[in-house]
Amino acid sequence: MKASQGSIGRVFIIRLEDGDKVPSCLEDFALTQHISHAQVVLIGGIEGGQVVVGPRQSREYPPEPVLIPLDGAHEVAGVGIITPDESGNPKLHIHAALGRMGKTTTGCLRPGVSTWIVGEAVMYEILGAKAARRFDEKTQFNLLQPE
Repeated sequence: MKASQGSIGRVFIIRLEDGDKVPSCLEDFALTQHISHAQVVLIGGIEGGQVVVGPRQSREYPPEPVLIPLDGAHEVAGVGIITPDESGNPKLHIHAALGRMGKTTTGCLRPGVSTWIVGEAVMYEILGAKAARRFDEKTQFNLLQPE
């Protein structure tokens, strides 16, 4: 395990509007507010795009992701972490439980997911933390690397 300590800075309450893209709209917000590290909590509605629901084989490297398309509007409850990517831009890694018609899918939200009517997020800025996403050759993932 690796860890980096920080403290809570600013806290933003954010309303996502119909059609706003997740995670990019939250990454763009972080960029305009000069936030490099944050925790994000998201609730509301989403639709479209895809969700990663696991690797096809558990111990195959690099893992082949299993992608499920989001058909129709879903309720969402998600949590994620913003850290800088290798270029220094804020990158949101967010996992969510998505519900529709009594069924739930849980996974990693991918670009192309849109807000359905409204989304509500709280972004907690983390000050003083030293962590970034770095490309890992074995997994082909951009993994969190606390310093």
